Amino acid sequence: MKVTITKKDVAKKTAKLVNEKIYLTEKIVDGVFTALREFMEEADPEIRIEIRDFGVFEVKTTKPKPKARNPKTGEIIYVPARRKTHFKAGKLLKEVLKQPLAKDSTGANG
Repeated sequence: MKVTITKKDVAKKTAKLVNEKIYLTEKIVDGVFTALREFMEEADPEIRIEIRDFGVFEVKTTKPKPKARNPKTGEIIYVPARRKTHFKAGKLLKEVLKQPLAKDSTGANG
């Protein structure tokens, strides 16, 4: 089952980690996400945001596709170049995510 973590959850966890009041960490967490979003929006045209021990956020430019095909109609269409986001996990995060998953407690995996 997929769990959804919200910005409020991030603020609560941050408050606990730094032993601070939630209302203060909510403002800081919100500010960090706003700053990251603004850096990405203002990218001209590409940017790389490196957060040590976590990962890298990038805005990259795609190439135009002059002969793309609409799968529904088969019509050949032009797709202009645009910007897209990309995240690459850092070394520490990658190592943790490489670990094998524990068996399902319901016994469904074996």
